[in-house]
Order: sequence, then structure tokens, then C-alpha cells
Amino acid sequence: MSHVAWEQLVCAVSEQKQADYQQFIQNGGYSAFHHLLEGIKQKLRHVQDSEIKQFGQWIDHAQQLFPEPGIFSPSWSRIWEELKQILAIKSGIMQQIPIEERSGEWQIIIDNPLSIQEIVCHPALSFDEAAYLYSYFRPGLEKNEYIRLQKVLSLMTDVGY
Repeated sequence: MSHVAWEQLVCAVSEQKQADYQQFIQNGGYSAFHHLLEGIKQKLRHVQDSEIKQFGQWIDHAQQLFPEPGIFSPSWSRIWEELKQILAIKSGIMQQIPIEERSGEWQIIIDNPLSIQEIVCHPALSFDEAAYLYSYFRPGLEKNEYIRLQKVLSLMTDVGY
């Protein structure tokens, strides 16, 4: 359903299709809007360098159709700004890391060395997934926290019996 909601947004180019899509999401309420957001996030995970500009335009398009996402849930009141920020951070990462260096396994580490909280590690990620997670978590870092995006060059794994 999330993939379908995303495709319908992209295809809603005529005024009539936009009005129909807007009505469809509004009638579906929280659930329908949630599916739209999940479709956007799924696409954002895998957006490529050449798609960045177009993807930003699709977020703008969604924002025009649904300028007050907080009516679906108060937690979504700033969702368009958050998605644009994630896209901007991911775009910056993609500009810094050449395409030919993106293959292999990546991981994200989040830590606050001045806290007793445990280190958070998201291992075994593709570059696309790691860049997305970095972009997702980066804006919410607390004082003294840091986030690392790193490529795994050597790996050894054991499993207990």
C-alpha cells in the first residue's frame, strides 16, 4: 500500500488527479497519510544522486497537497521540513562519497561518551540504507552525542552454538 500511495502522488499531475488524490488521503485519514509517508521514506532510502532534485520537488508537491499534516497526527506537524532536512543531509553525504566507493557493507554508530547509555550500532547496511539512517538520526543528536557513518573494510563474525 505504501508503494501505491507514493506512485499515486507522483502520478497526480493534473488538477483533477491532485484533487482526487487529496480527497482519497483525507478520506483515509491517519492510515492513508501514514501509507503515503512510508512510501516517501522508502523511496528516500534508495534515492540516487540523479534523483535528488526531482525527489525534493515531490516533497514540495506533497506539501502543497497536504499543507497541514498535523491534522492526521500532531507528530507529523513538521514532517515536510523533516523530510527535506533528511534529503539535504543525504544529498550532502552522496556528494562527499564517490559512487565507486559506495559498494560493500556500511554501518552507523551513535554514541555519547559523556553518558552511561549504550552505544547504538546499525551494522550490515548498504550505502543507501546507511546514508538514510545517518540523515534520519543526525538532526536529533543531543549535546555531546556523535554519529558516524563508516564503511566496513574487514569483518569477522562468529555465532554461538
